[in-house]
Amino acid sequence: MKLTATALGLCVTSALLAGCGGGDGSGGGGGGGGDVVDGGTFTMSLSQDPGNLDPQMSAGSALFTVTQFAYDPLLSVNPDSGEIESALATEWSAEGTTVSLTLAKGITCADGTEMTPTLVADNLNFVGDPKNQSPFLGTFLPAEAKATGDDAAGTVTIELAAPAPFVLNGLASLPMVCPSGLEDRKSLAQGTSGTGPYELTEAAPGESYTYSIRDGYTWGPNGATTDTEGLPDEVVIKITENETTAANLLLSGEINAAQVLGPDAKRLQGAKLYEATTSGIIGEQWYNHAEGRATSDPAVRMALTQAVDLDELQKVLTSGTGGPATTLAVSEPTSCPGDSVSGSLPAHDPDAAADLLEQAGWTEGDDGVRTKDGKPLELVFLYQNNTGAGGAAASELAVQQWKELGAKVTATAQNETTLTGTIFGAGDWDISWVSLNVNAPDQLVPFMSGPAAPDGTNFAAIANDEYDAAVKDVMSTPGVEGCDAWLEAESKLIAAADIVPFANNSVTTFGNGAEFQTPGNLVPTSIRMMAK
Repeated sequence: MKLTATALGLCVTSALLAGCGGGDGSGGGGGGGGDVVDGGTFTMSLSQDPGNLDPQMSAGSALFTVTQFAYDPLLSVNPDSGEIESALATEWSAEGTTVSLTLAKGITCADGTEMTPTLVADNLNFVGDPKNQSPFLGTFLPAEAKATGDDAAGTVTIELAAPAPFVLNGLASLPMVCPSGLEDRKSLAQGTSGTGPYELTEAAPGESYTYSIRDGYTWGPNGATTDTEGLPDEVVIKITENETTAANLLLSGEINAAQVLGPDAKRLQGAKLYEATTSGIIGEQWYNHAEGRATSDPAVRMALTQAVDLDELQKVLTSGTGGPATTLAVSEPTSCPGDSVSGSLPAHDPDAAADLLEQAGWTEGDDGVRTKDGKPLELVFLYQNNTGAGGAAASELAVQQWKELGAKVTATAQNETTLTGTIFGAGDWDISWVSLNVNAPDQLVPFMSGPAAPDGTNFAAIANDEYDAAVKDVMSTPGVEGCDAWLEAESKLIAAADIVPFANNSVTTFGNGAEFQTPGNLVPTSIRMMAK
Protein backbone atom coordinates (compact mmCIF):
# COMPACT_ATOMS: atom_id res chain seq x y z
CA MET A 1 0.00 0.00 0.00
CA LYS A 2 1.36 3.36 -0.51
CA LEU A 3 0.51 6.79 1.09
CA THR A 4 0.66 9.11 -1.90
CA ALA A 5 -0.14 12.54 -3.23
CA THR A 6 0.50 12.08 -6.87
CA ALA A 7 0.70 8.51 -7.85
CA LEU A 8 0.01 5.41 -5.89
CA GLY A 9 2.26 3.33 -4.13
CA LEU A 10 0.60 1.37 -1.18
CA CYS A 11 0.62 -0.10 -4.14
CA VAL A 12 -0.67 0.72 -1.15
CA THR A 13 0.41 3.09 -1.62
CA SER A 14 0.71 9.82 0.04
CA ALA A 15 0.61 10.69 -3.67
CA LEU A 16 -1.19 7.78 -5.17
CA LEU A 17 -0.06 4.70 -1.39
CA ALA A 18 -0.94 0.22 -3.40
CA GLY A 19 -1.13 -4.31 -5.05
CA CYS A 20 -0.80 -1.85 -7.89
CA GLY A 21 -2.35 -1.89 -11.29
CA GLY A 22 -2.03 -0.94 -14.88
CA GLY A 23 -0.47 1.94 -16.71
CA ASP A 24 -0.71 2.73 -20.38
CA GLY A 25 2.16 4.08 -22.42
CA SER A 26 1.52 6.45 -25.26
CA GLY A 27 3.08 9.33 -27.08
CA GLY A 28 6.09 9.85 -29.27
CA GLY A 29 8.52 12.68 -29.77
CA GLY A 30 11.48 12.55 -27.43
CA GLY A 31 9.97 9.73 -25.40
CA GLY A 32 9.77 6.74 -27.67
CA GLY A 33 8.93 5.32 -31.05
CA GLY A 34 12.57 4.80 -31.97
CA ASP A 35 14.91 1.83 -31.67
CA VAL A 36 15.55 0.10 -28.37
CA VAL A 37 19.14 0.40 -27.18
CA ASP A 38 20.89 -1.69 -24.55
CA GLY A 39 22.60 -0.29 -21.50
CA GLY A 40 23.12 3.32 -20.56
CA THR A 41 21.71 5.21 -17.59
CA PHE A 42 18.04 5.77 -16.86
CA THR A 43 17.51 8.85 -14.68
CA MET A 44 14.19 9.29 -12.93
CA SER A 45 13.05 12.31 -10.96
CA LEU A 46 11.33 11.76 -7.61
CA SER A 47 9.68 14.66 -5.81
CA GLN A 48 10.33 13.34 -2.30
CA ASP A 49 13.32 11.68 -0.67
CA PRO A 50 12.39 8.14 0.45
CA GLY A 51 14.13 8.51 3.82
CA ASN A 52 14.95 5.25 5.59
CA LEU A 53 15.18 2.64 2.81
CA ASP A 54 14.05 -0.36 4.89
CA PRO A 55 11.38 -1.70 2.49
CA GLN A 56 9.17 -3.26 5.16
CA MET A 57 8.98 -0.34 7.56
CA SER A 58 7.23 2.47 5.69
CA ALA A 59 4.21 2.81 3.42
CA GLY A 60 5.35 6.06 1.83
CA SER A 61 5.05 6.28 -1.95
CA ALA A 62 8.63 7.53 -2.46
CA LEU A 63 10.06 4.52 -0.64
CA PHE A 64 7.66 2.16 -2.39
CA THR A 65 8.86 3.50 -5.73
CA VAL A 66 12.57 2.87 -5.10
CA THR A 67 11.90 -0.44 -3.35
CA GLN A 68 10.85 -1.98 -6.66
CA PHE A 69 14.40 -1.76 -8.03
CA ALA A 70 16.13 -3.84 -5.36
CA TYR A 71 13.42 -6.07 -3.92
CA ASP A 72 10.88 -8.61 -5.15
CA PRO A 73 7.51 -9.73 -3.81
CA LEU A 74 6.30 -13.32 -3.89
CA LEU A 75 3.71 -12.69 -6.60
CA SER A 76 2.74 -10.07 -9.17
CA VAL A 77 -0.54 -8.75 -10.56
CA ASN A 78 -1.24 -8.53 -14.28
CA PRO A 79 -1.80 -4.79 -14.92
CA ASP A 80 -4.50 -5.43 -17.51
CA SER A 81 -6.51 -8.38 -16.20
CA GLY A 82 -5.81 -8.18 -12.49
CA GLU A 83 -4.88 -11.86 -12.48
CA ILE A 84 -2.26 -13.11 -10.05
CA GLU A 85 1.03 -14.00 -11.77
CA SER A 86 4.46 -15.23 -10.77
CA ALA A 87 7.36 -13.41 -9.15
CA LEU A 88 9.54 -15.19 -6.59
CA ALA A 89 6.85 -17.88 -6.48
CA THR A 90 5.94 -19.84 -9.60
CA GLU A 91 3.01 -21.76 -8.09
CA TRP A 92 0.46 -20.67 -5.52
CA SER A 93 -2.90 -21.48 -3.99
CA ALA A 94 -5.16 -19.97 -1.35
CA GLU A 95 -7.75 -22.30 0.11
CA GLY A 96 -9.61 -21.43 3.28
CA THR A 97 -7.00 -20.33 5.78
CA THR A 98 -3.99 -21.91 4.07
CA VAL A 99 -1.79 -20.24 1.46
CA SER A 100 0.81 -22.37 -0.33
CA LEU A 101 3.63 -21.08 -2.53
CA THR A 102 6.41 -22.78 -4.49
CA LEU A 103 9.50 -20.65 -5.08
CA ALA A 104 11.35 -20.41 -8.37
CA LYS A 105 14.65 -22.25 -8.43
CA GLY A 106 17.96 -20.43 -8.27
CA ILE A 107 16.79 -17.17 -6.69
CA THR A 108 19.78 -15.27 -5.36
CA CYS A 109 20.33 -12.10 -3.41
CA ALA A 110 22.59 -9.33 -4.68
CA ASP A 111 25.40 -10.66 -2.45
CA GLY A 112 25.03 -14.17 -3.90
CA THR A 113 23.09 -15.66 -0.97
CA GLU A 114 20.26 -18.01 -1.91
CA MET A 115 16.70 -16.95 -1.15
CA THR A 116 15.12 -20.00 0.48
CA PRO A 117 11.60 -20.79 1.70
CA THR A 118 12.85 -20.49 5.27
CA LEU A 119 14.07 -16.96 4.58
CA VAL A 120 10.73 -16.07 3.00
CA ALA A 121 8.97 -17.37 6.10
CA ASP A 122 11.32 -15.27 8.26
CA ASN A 123 10.28 -12.19 6.25
CA LEU A 124 6.59 -12.92 6.64
CA ASN A 125 6.91 -13.61 10.35
CA PHE A 126 8.87 -10.37 10.85
CA VAL A 127 6.12 -8.33 9.21
CA GLY A 128 3.52 -10.39 11.08
CA ASP A 129 5.00 -9.68 14.50
CA PRO A 130 3.16 -6.64 15.96
CA LYS A 131 6.18 -5.60 18.01
CA ASN A 132 8.06 -4.79 14.77
CA GLN A 133 5.37 -2.25 13.81
CA SER A 134 5.52 -2.84 10.06
CA PRO A 135 2.76 -0.84 8.33
CA PHE A 136 2.23 -3.84 6.07
CA LEU A 137 0.82 -5.97 8.89
CA GLY A 138 -2.90 -6.24 8.24
CA THR A 139 -2.44 -4.52 4.88
CA PHE A 140 -0.40 -6.90 2.74
CA LEU A 141 -0.20 -9.69 5.32
CA PRO A 142 -3.24 -10.63 7.44
CA ALA A 143 -2.88 -10.23 11.19
CA GLU A 144 -1.86 -13.36 13.10
CA ALA A 145 -0.60 -15.11 9.94
CA LYS A 146 2.15 -17.65 10.59
CA ALA A 147 4.58 -18.82 7.91
CA THR A 148 6.80 -21.89 7.64
CA GLY A 149 9.30 -22.82 4.94
CA ASP A 150 10.27 -26.24 3.62
CA ASP A 151 13.65 -25.82 1.94
CA ALA A 152 13.73 -29.38 0.65
CA ALA A 153 10.39 -29.04 -1.10
CA GLY A 154 10.92 -25.39 -2.07
CA THR A 155 7.60 -24.37 -0.56
CA VAL A 156 6.23 -21.78 1.84
CA THR A 157 3.02 -22.31 3.80
CA ILE A 158 1.10 -19.47 5.44
CA GLU A 159 -1.57 -20.32 7.99
CA LEU A 160 -4.14 -17.56 8.48
CA ALA A 161 -6.17 -16.91 11.60
CA ALA A 162 -9.23 -16.31 9.40
CA PRO A 163 -10.02 -16.24 5.67
CA ALA A 164 -8.50 -13.27 3.82
CA PRO A 165 -10.28 -12.67 0.49
CA PHE A 166 -7.44 -10.85 -1.30
CA VAL A 167 -4.41 -12.33 0.44
CA LEU A 168 -2.59 -13.06 -2.84
CA ASN A 169 -2.94 -9.42 -3.93
CA GLY A 170 -1.31 -8.40 -0.68
CA LEU A 171 1.62 -10.77 -1.15
CA ALA A 172 2.16 -9.17 -4.57
CA SER A 173 3.09 -5.92 -2.82
CA LEU A 174 5.18 -7.23 0.09
CA PRO A 175 8.95 -7.00 -0.59
CA MET A 176 11.24 -9.80 0.60
CA VAL A 177 14.51 -8.94 2.39
CA CYS A 178 17.66 -11.07 2.15
CA PRO A 179 19.58 -12.55 5.14
CA SER A 180 22.05 -9.70 5.64
CA GLY A 181 19.18 -7.25 5.96
CA LEU A 182 17.14 -9.49 8.24
CA GLU A 183 20.14 -9.86 10.53
CA ASP A 184 21.00 -6.14 10.55
CA ARG A 185 17.93 -3.98 9.92
CA LYS A 186 19.99 -0.81 10.43
CA SER A 187 22.01 -1.67 7.32
CA LEU A 188 18.84 -1.23 5.25
CA ALA A 189 18.51 2.47 6.13
CA GLN A 190 20.92 3.51 3.35
CA GLY A 191 21.59 0.17 1.65
CA THR A 192 19.74 -2.69 -0.01
CA SER A 193 19.61 -6.43 0.61
CA GLY A 194 17.26 -7.92 -1.93
CA THR A 195 16.71 -10.26 -4.85
CA GLY A 196 15.56 -7.50 -7.23
CA PRO A 197 16.85 -6.65 -10.72
CA TYR A 198 19.03 -3.80 -9.42
CA GLU A 199 21.27 -3.20 -6.41
CA LEU A 200 21.84 0.14 -4.68
CA THR A 201 25.47 1.15 -5.24
CA GLU A 202 25.47 4.79 -4.11
CA ALA A 203 23.22 6.80 -1.81
CA ALA A 204 23.28 10.58 -1.39
CA PRO A 205 20.16 11.29 0.71
CA GLY A 206 18.26 14.33 -0.45
CA GLU A 207 20.07 14.29 -3.79
CA SER A 208 20.20 10.94 -5.59
CA TYR A 209 20.28 7.14 -5.38
CA THR A 210 22.15 4.99 -7.91
CA TYR A 211 21.27 1.38 -8.74
CA SER A 212 23.26 -1.07 -10.89
CA ILE A 213 21.77 -3.93 -12.87
CA ARG A 214 22.18 -7.54 -11.75
CA ASP A 215 23.19 -10.23 -14.22
CA GLY A 216 21.34 -13.54 -14.16
CA TYR A 217 18.06 -12.18 -12.79
CA THR A 218 15.25 -14.40 -14.17
CA TRP A 219 12.44 -14.30 -11.58
CA GLY A 220 10.82 -10.94 -12.26
CA PRO A 221 7.08 -10.31 -12.66
CA ASN A 222 5.65 -13.07 -14.86
CA GLY A 223 9.17 -14.29 -15.70
CA ALA A 224 10.84 -10.93 -16.53
CA THR A 225 14.65 -11.03 -16.72
CA THR A 226 17.52 -8.56 -16.87
CA ASP A 227 18.67 -10.14 -20.16
CA THR A 228 15.87 -8.25 -21.91
CA GLU A 229 17.09 -5.90 -24.62
CA GLY A 230 16.73 -2.23 -23.73
CA LEU A 231 17.17 -2.39 -19.96
CA PRO A 232 19.56 0.26 -18.59
CA ASP A 233 22.76 -0.81 -16.86
CA GLU A 234 22.28 1.91 -14.27
CA VAL A 235 19.31 3.69 -12.72
CA VAL A 236 19.66 7.07 -10.99
CA ILE A 237 16.84 8.37 -8.81
CA LYS A 238 17.23 12.15 -8.65
CA ILE A 239 15.36 14.04 -5.92
CA THR A 240 13.70 17.10 -7.49
CA GLU A 241 11.04 18.66 -5.29
CA ASN A 242 10.17 21.47 -7.70
CA GLU A 243 7.86 20.17 -10.41
CA THR A 244 8.74 22.89 -12.91
CA THR A 245 12.42 22.04 -12.52
CA ALA A 246 11.65 18.37 -13.19
CA ALA A 247 9.70 19.31 -16.31
CA ASN A 248 12.59 21.44 -17.59
CA LEU A 249 15.05 18.60 -16.99
CA LEU A 250 12.78 16.28 -18.95
CA LEU A 251 12.53 18.61 -21.90
CA SER A 252 16.29 19.10 -22.00
CA GLY A 253 16.87 15.35 -21.88
CA GLU A 254 18.81 15.53 -18.61
CA ILE A 255 16.40 13.05 -17.05
CA ASN A 256 14.35 10.24 -18.62
CA ALA A 257 11.25 10.13 -16.43
CA ALA A 258 9.24 12.30 -14.05
CA GLN A 259 5.73 12.36 -12.69
CA VAL A 260 4.28 15.81 -13.36
CA LEU A 261 0.92 17.35 -12.46
CA GLY A 262 -0.68 20.70 -13.13
CA PRO A 263 0.27 23.31 -15.74
CA ASP A 264 3.70 21.82 -16.44
CA ALA A 265 2.05 18.61 -17.65
CA LYS A 266 0.42 20.48 -20.51
CA ARG A 267 3.69 21.72 -21.95
CA LEU A 268 5.17 18.23 -21.68
CA GLN A 269 2.18 16.87 -23.58
CA GLY A 270 2.70 19.61 -26.14
CA ALA A 271 6.26 18.39 -26.61
CA LYS A 272 4.81 14.93 -27.38
CA LEU A 273 6.88 13.15 -24.79
CA TYR A 274 6.19 9.54 -23.92
CA GLU A 275 3.39 9.15 -21.37
CA ALA A 276 2.52 6.36 -18.95
CA THR A 277 -0.59 6.89 -16.87
CA THR A 278 -2.16 5.39 -13.78
CA SER A 279 -5.25 6.43 -11.89
CA GLY A 280 -6.01 6.76 -8.22
CA ILE A 281 -7.38 8.93 -5.45
CA ILE A 282 -5.61 12.26 -5.23
CA GLY A 283 -8.10 14.03 -2.94
CA GLU A 284 -8.88 12.21 0.32
CA GLN A 285 -9.72 14.10 3.50
CA TRP A 286 -9.03 12.55 6.89
CA TYR A 287 -9.91 13.77 10.38
CA ASN A 288 -8.08 13.07 13.61
CA HIS A 289 -10.62 11.18 15.74
CA ALA A 290 -8.29 10.98 18.76
CA GLU A 291 -9.65 12.05 22.12
CA GLY A 292 -8.94 15.69 22.87
CA ARG A 293 -9.07 16.88 19.25
CA ALA A 294 -12.05 18.99 18.15
CA THR A 295 -12.45 16.60 15.23
CA SER A 296 -13.10 13.72 17.62
CA ASP A 297 -16.71 15.02 17.64
CA PRO A 298 -18.78 13.48 14.79
CA ALA A 299 -20.77 16.73 14.54
CA VAL A 300 -17.57 18.71 13.90
CA ARG A 301 -16.41 16.23 11.24
CA MET A 302 -19.76 16.35 9.48
CA ALA A 303 -19.94 20.14 9.63
CA LEU A 304 -16.43 20.54 8.21
CA THR A 305 -17.40 18.17 5.39
CA GLN A 306 -20.67 19.92 4.55
CA ALA A 307 -18.99 23.34 4.64
CA VAL A 308 -16.67 22.69 1.70
CA ASP A 309 -17.71 22.42 -1.94
CA LEU A 310 -16.08 19.09 -2.75
CA ASP A 311 -16.88 19.32 -6.47
CA GLU A 312 -15.09 22.66 -6.66
CA LEU A 313 -12.18 21.34 -4.59
CA GLN A 314 -11.81 18.42 -6.98
CA LYS A 315 -11.60 20.69 -9.99
CA VAL A 316 -9.06 22.99 -8.36
CA LEU A 317 -6.91 20.18 -6.95
CA THR A 318 -6.70 18.36 -10.29
CA SER A 319 -6.45 21.55 -12.39
CA GLY A 320 -9.63 20.46 -14.13
CA THR A 321 -8.21 17.15 -15.36
CA GLY A 322 -9.67 14.80 -12.74
CA GLY A 323 -13.06 13.60 -11.61
CA PRO A 324 -14.97 12.63 -8.48
CA ALA A 325 -13.83 9.73 -6.31
CA THR A 326 -15.59 6.41 -6.84
CA THR A 327 -14.24 3.88 -4.33
CA LEU A 328 -11.61 3.78 -1.62
CA ALA A 329 -9.59 1.00 -3.31
CA VAL A 330 -9.08 2.41 -6.78
CA SER A 331 -5.56 1.45 -7.89
CA GLU A 332 -5.50 -0.37 -11.19
CA PRO A 333 -6.32 -3.18 -11.67
CA THR A 334 -9.09 -2.53 -9.16
CA SER A 335 -10.27 -5.67 -7.40
CA CYS A 336 -13.74 -4.24 -6.68
CA PRO A 337 -14.76 -1.58 -9.22
CA GLY A 338 -17.95 0.30 -8.53
CA ASP A 339 -19.16 3.35 -6.66
CA SER A 340 -19.27 3.53 -2.88
CA VAL A 341 -18.89 7.31 -2.83
CA SER A 342 -21.44 9.28 -4.85
CA GLY A 343 -24.52 8.07 -2.97
CA SER A 344 -22.85 8.35 0.42
CA LEU A 345 -20.81 11.56 0.42
CA PRO A 346 -22.44 14.32 2.53
CA ALA A 347 -23.78 17.10 0.32
CA HIS A 348 -22.40 20.64 0.28
CA ASP A 349 -24.65 22.59 2.68
CA PRO A 350 -22.99 25.46 4.59
CA ASP A 351 -26.23 26.36 6.42
CA ALA A 352 -26.68 22.81 7.68
CA ALA A 353 -23.02 22.77 8.72
CA ALA A 354 -23.46 25.97 10.75
CA ASP A 355 -26.63 24.63 12.42
CA LEU A 356 -24.84 21.41 13.30
CA LEU A 357 -22.05 23.27 15.07
CA GLU A 358 -24.55 25.45 16.93
CA GLN A 359 -26.37 22.35 18.17
CA ALA A 360 -23.04 20.87 19.26
CA GLY A 361 -22.34 23.96 21.39
CA TRP A 362 -19.96 25.82 19.06
CA THR A 363 -21.15 29.45 19.09
CA GLU A 364 -19.86 32.17 16.80
CA GLY A 365 -18.04 35.10 18.41
CA ASP A 366 -17.67 38.69 17.29
CA ASP A 367 -14.44 37.79 15.47
CA GLY A 368 -16.26 35.12 13.46
CA VAL A 369 -14.50 32.22 15.22
CA ARG A 370 -16.66 29.67 17.01
CA THR A 371 -15.94 28.65 20.58
CA LYS A 372 -17.12 25.96 22.96
CA ASP A 373 -16.51 26.02 26.70
CA GLY A 374 -14.17 28.97 26.11
CA LYS A 375 -12.05 27.07 23.57
CA PRO A 376 -11.89 28.38 19.98
CA LEU A 377 -12.41 26.08 17.01
CA GLU A 378 -8.78 26.20 15.87
CA LEU A 379 -7.68 23.36 13.61
CA VAL A 380 -4.38 22.16 12.13
CA PHE A 381 -4.67 21.17 8.46
CA LEU A 382 -1.81 19.29 6.78
CA TYR A 383 -1.43 18.48 3.10
CA GLN A 384 1.34 17.15 0.90
CA ASN A 385 3.60 19.55 -0.91
CA ASN A 386 3.89 17.44 -4.07
CA THR A 387 0.42 17.88 -5.52
CA GLY A 388 1.44 20.74 -7.80
CA ALA A 389 -0.10 24.20 -7.97
CA GLY A 390 -3.56 22.65 -7.66
CA GLY A 391 -2.81 21.33 -4.19
CA ALA A 392 -1.92 24.74 -2.78
CA ALA A 393 -4.89 26.42 -4.46
CA ALA A 394 -7.35 23.77 -3.25
CA SER A 395 -6.06 24.01 0.32
CA GLU A 396 -6.53 27.79 0.29
CA LEU A 397 -10.09 27.32 -0.95
CA ALA A 398 -10.88 24.80 1.78
CA VAL A 399 -9.45 27.07 4.49
CA GLN A 400 -11.58 29.96 3.24
CA GLN A 401 -14.77 27.88 3.29
CA TRP A 402 -14.00 26.62 6.80
CA LYS A 403 -13.37 30.21 7.86
CA GLU A 404 -16.87 31.12 6.67
CA LEU A 405 -18.16 28.32 8.91
CA GLY A 406 -16.37 29.84 11.90
CA ALA A 407 -13.32 27.59 12.09
CA LYS A 408 -9.82 29.03 12.27
CA VAL A 409 -7.77 26.60 10.19
CA THR A 410 -4.00 26.76 9.77
CA ALA A 411 -2.83 24.98 6.62
CA THR A 412 0.70 23.63 6.29
CA ALA A 413 2.27 21.84 3.33
CA GLN A 414 4.69 19.08 4.32
CA ASN A 415 6.80 16.63 2.39
CA GLU A 416 5.76 13.01 2.49
CA THR A 417 8.29 11.93 5.10
CA THR A 418 7.33 14.69 7.52
CA LEU A 419 3.61 14.30 7.00
CA THR A 420 3.72 10.53 7.40
CA GLY A 421 5.75 10.94 10.58
CA THR A 422 3.21 13.40 11.95
CA ILE A 423 0.05 11.40 11.34
CA PHE A 424 1.47 7.99 12.25
CA GLY A 425 3.22 9.43 15.26
CA ALA A 426 -0.07 10.64 16.73
CA GLY A 427 1.16 14.19 16.19
CA ASP A 428 -0.47 17.59 16.12
CA TRP A 429 -3.10 17.57 13.36
CA ASP A 430 -6.87 17.73 12.91
CA ILE A 431 -7.41 17.53 9.14
CA SER A 432 -5.12 15.99 6.55
CA TRP A 433 -5.16 15.38 2.83
CA VAL A 434 -3.42 12.05 2.38
CA SER A 435 -4.27 9.79 -0.56
CA LEU A 436 -4.13 6.14 0.41
CA ASN A 437 -4.20 4.04 -2.74
CA VAL A 438 -4.59 0.28 -2.85
CA ASN A 439 -6.28 -2.12 -5.27
CA ALA A 440 -8.09 -4.40 -2.81
CA PRO A 441 -10.53 -3.20 -0.14
CA ASP A 442 -9.24 -5.50 2.59
CA GLN A 443 -5.87 -3.70 2.43
CA LEU A 444 -7.60 -0.62 3.83
CA VAL A 445 -8.99 -2.28 6.95
CA PRO A 446 -6.04 -1.61 9.33
CA PHE A 447 -6.02 2.06 8.29
CA MET A 448 -9.71 2.47 9.12
CA SER A 449 -10.18 0.28 12.17
CA GLY A 450 -8.26 -1.38 14.97
CA PRO A 451 -5.48 0.10 17.12
CA ALA A 452 -4.77 3.79 16.61
CA ALA A 453 -1.31 5.14 15.84
CA PRO A 454 1.32 4.78 17.14
CA ASP A 455 0.19 1.31 18.27
CA GLY A 456 -1.37 0.51 14.89
CA THR A 457 -1.77 1.87 11.37
CA ASN A 458 -5.18 3.44 12.08
CA PHE A 459 -3.57 6.89 12.05
CA ALA A 460 -6.89 8.76 12.17
CA ALA A 461 -8.17 6.65 15.12
CA ILE A 462 -11.36 5.80 13.22
CA ALA A 463 -13.93 3.71 15.12
CA ASN A 464 -17.03 2.99 13.03
CA ASP A 465 -19.08 0.09 14.35
CA GLU A 466 -21.07 -0.33 11.13
CA TYR A 467 -17.91 -0.58 9.04
CA ASP A 468 -16.31 -3.01 11.47
CA ALA A 469 -19.38 -5.26 11.47
CA ALA A 470 -19.63 -5.22 7.68
CA VAL A 471 -15.93 -6.08 7.32
CA LYS A 472 -16.26 -8.96 9.77
CA ASP A 473 -19.10 -10.41 7.70
CA VAL A 474 -17.44 -10.07 4.28
CA MET A 475 -14.01 -11.37 5.28
CA SER A 476 -15.25 -14.93 4.89
CA THR A 477 -16.38 -14.33 1.30
CA PRO A 478 -13.75 -15.26 -1.31
CA GLY A 479 -12.30 -12.50 -3.49
CA VAL A 480 -14.55 -10.62 -5.86
CA GLU A 481 -17.65 -12.49 -4.68
CA GLY A 482 -17.74 -10.06 -1.78
CA CYS A 483 -17.27 -6.84 -3.75
CA ASP A 484 -20.81 -5.53 -3.27
CA ALA A 485 -20.47 -6.03 0.47
CA TRP A 486 -17.06 -4.33 0.50
CA LEU A 487 -18.47 -1.28 -1.31
CA GLU A 488 -21.35 -1.15 1.16
CA ALA A 489 -18.88 -1.27 4.05
CA GLU A 490 -16.92 1.65 2.57
CA SER A 491 -20.12 3.66 2.22
CA LYS A 492 -20.63 3.50 6.01
CA LEU A 493 -17.37 5.38 6.57
CA ILE A 494 -18.11 7.95 3.90
CA ALA A 495 -21.69 8.65 4.98
CA ALA A 496 -20.47 9.31 8.52
CA ALA A 497 -17.75 11.67 7.20
CA ASP A 498 -15.15 9.49 8.89
CA ILE A 499 -13.22 9.74 5.63
CA VAL A 500 -13.99 12.03 2.69
CA PRO A 501 -12.73 10.92 -0.76
CA PHE A 502 -13.38 13.71 -3.22
CA ALA A 503 -11.03 13.54 -6.22
CA ASN A 504 -9.63 10.94 -8.60
CA ASN A 505 -7.06 11.72 -11.24
CA SER A 506 -5.01 10.08 -13.94
CA VAL A 507 -1.39 10.68 -13.04
CA THR A 508 1.15 10.78 -15.83
CA THR A 509 4.81 9.86 -15.74
CA PHE A 510 6.46 11.48 -18.75
CA GLY A 511 9.44 9.96 -20.50
CA ASN A 512 12.21 11.26 -22.73
CA GLY A 513 14.62 8.75 -24.24
CA ALA A 514 12.89 5.85 -22.52
CA GLU A 515 9.62 3.95 -22.31
CA PHE A 516 8.20 2.13 -19.27
CA GLN A 517 5.03 0.97 -17.54
CA THR A 518 3.59 2.52 -14.38
CA PRO A 519 0.93 0.30 -12.83
CA GLY A 520 0.87 2.36 -9.65
CA ASN A 521 4.67 2.52 -9.60
CA LEU A 522 7.22 2.34 -12.38
CA VAL A 523 8.11 -1.32 -13.06
CA PRO A 524 11.92 -1.60 -13.36
CA THR A 525 11.87 -4.54 -15.77
CA SER A 526 9.54 -2.61 -18.10
CA ILE A 527 12.10 0.15 -18.80
CA ARG A 528 13.33 0.34 -22.40
CA MET A 529 16.02 2.83 -23.34
CA MET A 530 15.31 4.39 -26.73
CA ALA A 531 17.63 5.78 -29.37
CA LYS A 532 17.14 9.53 -29.77
